[in-house]
Amino acid sequence: MLTRRTALTLLATSALAGAGMLAFGRGDGTAPFDISARAQGSVPIPDITLGDPAAPVKVVEYASYTCPHCADFHNDTFKDFKRDYIDTGKVHFTYREVFFDRYGLWAAMVARCAGPERYFGVAELLYSTQSDWARAGEPADVAAALKRVGAQAGMDQETLDACMQDAAKAESLVAWYQANAERDGVRSTPSFLINGDMHTGNMSLGQIGQLVDEAA
Repeated sequence: MLTRRTALTLLATSALAGAGMLAFGRGDGTAPFDISARAQGSVPIPDITLGDPAAPVKVVEYASYTCPHCADFHNDTFKDFKRDYIDTGKVHFTYREVFFDRYGLWAAMVARCAGPERYFGVAELLYSTQSDWARAGEPADVAAALKRVGAQAGMDQETLDACMQDAAKAESLVAWYQANAERDGVRSTPSFLINGDMHTGNMSLGQIGQLVDEAA
């Protein structure tokens, strides 16, 4: 499980600029752009959701694309959870990205580049291939691997390049994450806010289903 303290350490060690700055490389891995420790976003960041907004139970998942436990949940449980709880109108589901490292940020940018209709399809690809792209090697290798995931999802190279080099979007995503984490007390991933109550750690369908049933 990745903790918020680990996140701050990872972000700090990726700094390529002066003190007090966090640096995330551009999507091609060739040059950094800087994000201040208290990022100030200028681009609106919409929530990514599934299901009926009027559903009796609201589930917000906080997850990082580089978190192995998050990958386990999405690879092993999420499809069944969607079938049994989201598609049946019991749950309105919101997915919010957590950024513990620049690779997780890049992955989120690729997923959001696909648009809300294709977001979860790209997310599925990212989680199912996490061990491949997240461990591809140098930043440029990781960026190239993420672009291959995007291409597999139907995005062209020009679109992917533009998305991954969008510094304003990246800064806004980090500011959005910081605000969400502080408001909801997010300290590890995956975390699930179920009708306002926080639960942490990977869960089986039975475990998260019980929590949803109790909250209904």
